[in-house]
Amino acid sequence: MDWLQRMNRAIDYLEDNLENHIDYEQISRIALCSIYQFQRMFSFVLEIPLSEYIRRRRLTLAAFDLKNRNNKVIDIALKYGYETPESFSRAFQNLHGLTPTLARNAGSQLKAYPRISFQIILKGVVGMNYRIEKRDAFQVFGLEDIYNYDNIANEQGVSIPEVWQNIGKNGEFDRLRQSVVGDWWSEGNFSKELGAVLAYDSYKFTNNTTFPYLIGCYKSENSKVSGYTIIDVPASTWAVFSTLSDGTGSGNDDLRSLKNRIFSEWLPTSKFNMIDGGNFEMYCTDNDGYEYCELWYRIEEKQIG
Repeated sequence: MDWLQRMNRAIDYLEDNLENHIDYEQISRIALCSIYQFQRMFSFVLEIPLSEYIRRRRLTLAAFDLKNRNNKVIDIALKYGYETPESFSRAFQNLHGLTPTLARNAGSQLKAYPRISFQIILKGVVGMNYRIEKRDAFQVFGLEDIYNYDNIANEQGVSIPEVWQNIGKNGEFDRLRQSVVGDWWSEGNFSKELGAVLAYDSYKFTNNTTFPYLIGCYKSENSKVSGYTIIDVPASTWAVFSTLSDGTGSGNDDLRSLKNRIFSEWLPTSKFNMIDGGNFEMYCTDNDGYEYCELWYRIEEKQIG
């Protein structure tokens, strides 16, 4: 079963269970990947979280049900997973812009979000540059926190971009950068263009709705790691993509569009599957002083047959 079939069968399961409890473990079994990987692929391709898609689809169907005045609001609320009419009403108004009661009126303006399907669109205009690297196990260290997949924020409500801003202001970024001692590029067999501070995420399972994220550095022999979390990176094969990968050297691929292309263009047609165990964002500067980012994903070759 290929990537498209697996993803579309997972969508079939979601659609068949919009009126029931959705079992994330069942999605994982259908898609033949972890639920985190499924959510990652889903959000990068469609640019909305999986939970938001489910919410929109349920509230689209709820709007249809409201047109039948024999359906009670409380019954519709319970049908689509809301414990009270009040919570249903708030969610409904946030999406549709009016209350469930007003939605019953003739001529009321409502939003409808159709079901999606995954397809390969043959673009063929811009090539994707990537490389495959095999690396032995190594370690990274740094500042670790757990983030919610829906809003990409930690328990305190601070988003990942805000965390980066905060450590830049409070000096923690500089302290991290200075914690790597010596010629760590040669020790770790990294390009000299790689900056000292990197991001590493999804290297362990937390739960179905959260993921770990570490802002840190490669752990060299003399790194000053006191007070930091140390993470083991397993020996792996990596697919490496760059924001310079538009083929022109202009570096105008932003991270969002690059991730979208990786999951919608490269992954479905490649001979590799992405696997769990961590992904890197490596921040680099080329010889001309241009800053760019590399995305590193753990992969394995697809099994034939």
